[in-house]
Amino acid sequence: MSVVSVEDRRSAMDSEERTSSIPSSGGGDGSLDRLLPSLSPGLSPRKRTTSQCLCGGSASGKTTVARKIIEALDVPWVVLLSMDSFYKKTVYGASVIIFEGIMAFADKELLQLLDMKIFVDTDSDIRLVRRLRRDITERGRDIEGVIKQYNKFVKPAFEQYIEPTMRLADIVVPRGGGNMVAIDLIVQHVHSQLEERELSVRAALASAHQAQPLPQTLSVLESTPQVRGMHTIIRNKETSRDEFIFYSKRLMRLLIERALSFLPSQVHVVQTPQGEDYEGRTFHGKRITGVSILRAGETMEPALRAVCKDVRIGKILIQTNQDTGEPELHYLRLPKDISEDHVILMDCTVSTGAAAMMAVRVLLDHDVQEDKILLVSLLMAEMGVHSVAYAFPQVKIITTAVDKKVNDLFHIIPGIGNFGDRYFGTDAPPDWSDEDMDEPSY
Repeated sequence: MSVVSVEDRRSAMDSEERTSSIPSSGGGDGSLDRLLPSLSPGLSPRKRTTSQCLCGGSASGKTTVARKIIEALDVPWVVLLSMDSFYKKTVYGASVIIFEGIMAFADKELLQLLDMKIFVDTDSDIRLVRRLRRDITERGRDIEGVIKQYNKFVKPAFEQYIEPTMRLADIVVPRGGGNMVAIDLIVQHVHSQLEERELSVRAALASAHQAQPLPQTLSVLESTPQVRGMHTIIRNKETSRDEFIFYSKRLMRLLIERALSFLPSQVHVVQTPQGEDYEGRTFHGKRITGVSILRAGETMEPALRAVCKDVRIGKILIQTNQDTGEPELHYLRLPKDISEDHVILMDCTVSTGAAAMMAVRVLLDHDVQEDKILLVSLLMAEMGVHSVAYAFPQVKIITTAVDKKVNDLFHIIPGIGNFGDRYFGTDAPPDWSDEDMDEPSY
């Protein structure tokens, strides 16, 4: 699914006119199947996402119905996809997807992915009046041209291709956006679906890998007295912000150095100043790119830059919705031609692994090879380690420590607190002054 429109298809010929030129094979289902591309084999909707489809004739009020459903839902992260636009940016984490268009019911495989199929049925005279108003005021056409177009293309196409698909609908909405009773029923059904699927997947993740050994793709920094000493300082709630930042940076440097040891290398012979050959190693790959999961992951960028000359940096902003517990993608900026790079994915703490898995999925969708992704984190929960390793068995996971538990709020136990708040000083009480922010206490 996608959300960014790159070309609007408002032209002299609307969608129904274009369908009139498609050959029919008797008006049966076969003639409709060709109008949309087939979906990839095995494609299935995510269980925690509910998808609704709105079909109906031109100017029947589909978009109005969709917007009223969105307003009444009051659910975070609803995506409206329209067949009137072309798309290229991928959608991640949507709770509800609403797909609308005059040919929305045309493809059998697409229909199998949908939870609810809605047909907006509006009287043809009303639709004609709406088309006259729209085409004259917005598209500069004259009355004669609009009526001629309607009689020659729009009306026949509707009767041949659109109206027969009404039988596929789960719900028919007469009068379009003015039918609030039907819209309320649809909203209630969507809420019911979301409750049944339990928007949050975290509870399932919490118990999925209990008592299993840690995966072989995990590498934990050796617990030397130095490493344990730094953990003692940054885990202490009484540690000042300055000390927290200082020792976190030291751990980050060690963690990044450890991660680099997993990159591919090859033998490289150089000549020393004494004229002797030295058989060393050099990185065997095209490029190294760092991608930070904002905001905490961004604090690891200086450590990466300090050891990797000219490293490229990308950023992904994934935030957890406080009501649903689900990760939501808000911002994405990746370097060009990242597909051949070895990517170091940075996040300071990983509890359930939900945000890390979404970030890995984003990289894979940008053609980064799974075995070229290294997830680095200062602290991880066992649950997060298992979840990432199960979903992406070729991703290398590197951390300085793994804690066994998460609490009911899915915070790592014993944990480190909210890393971003402690690092940036944003956990201060609201009555503190700016001067107090320099050295907050914990």
